[in-house]
Amino acid sequence: MSFELSLNTGTTPNLTLEQAAAAVADAGLGHIGPWRHLLEQAGGAERAAAIITDAGLSATTLCRGGFLTASDDAGRAAALESNRAAILETAAVGAGELIMVVGGLPAAAGVLGGVGDPADKDVVAARERVAAGLAELVPFAAEHGVRLVLEPLHPMYAADRAVLSTLGQALDLAAPHPAETVGVVVDTFHVWWDPQLQEQIARAGREGRIASYQICDFNLPIAADALKSRGMMGDGYVDFATISRWVAEAGYTGPVEVEIFNEEVNGQDAALTLATMKQRYADLVLPHLEAGAAAAVPTR
Repeated sequence: MSFELSLNTGTTPNLTLEQAAAAVADAGLGHIGPWRHLLEQAGGAERAAAIITDAGLSATTLCRGGFLTASDDAGRAAALESNRAAILETAAVGAGELIMVVGGLPAAAGVLGGVGDPADKDVVAARERVAAGLAELVPFAAEHGVRLVLEPLHPMYAADRAVLSTLGQALDLAAPHPAETVGVVVDTFHVWWDPQLQEQIARAGREGRIASYQICDFNLPIAADALKSRGMMGDGYVDFATISRWVAEAGYTGPVEVEIFNEEVNGQDAALTLATMKQRYADLVLPHLEAGAAAAVPTR
């Protein structure tokens, strides 16, 4: 069935993988998108795969790889090693899609607890290092049946998390590689504002690169921790009807992940979160995906 709902475990950060899988199954859903730290907490990727399977679920994506912008040799080597491990974990849990948050400026590495050159603010060079790292990882990912999924982030995260800010940039970066090895994710929080969004979603569809559709809202005011400005669908300013229609018209029919970083949502009972996201999805998103899919089918 098309457009099946999935819980990205970033939405339920206080749950273990086993607890999250049980909550998803209890809510009647069939998919989960785990984060890597939950695999480690569960005892490794093989054990995590068993937890997901035993709950009757499948993994839609694994979050996350990336952070390829280090300017020093040791930093680059560590990033590649971490990404190779993430690729193996993605394969082990059966997700097939590794979300890539490409990394920010070396000058801002300390913001996230890393180490970087505080004088290095060269965003062009940082993007070039992302391209080089991606080229190095693609053969390994292909060998293990994993697609690297580039995620453009809202420009307010360009300094610390992702020098990739638009879907067009992500597609340009993906272009040298086969679509089955490098894709893109359309995350409503990050791309809703882009004046070229319709054109770039259509391009992504033509190129066969839409690997995931992630949804949540864009809330105001921006939270003190800007990362946590996401909201439940319908609580903010994203036009889900239009974006969902564009995604479906572009040919995407896969799972739809809900990924929300928000103090209130993250802290509430998971059953309430899942019930709310199911209802909001049914009301605000799914009808427009279905309409877009119908429009995408040629009339005979």
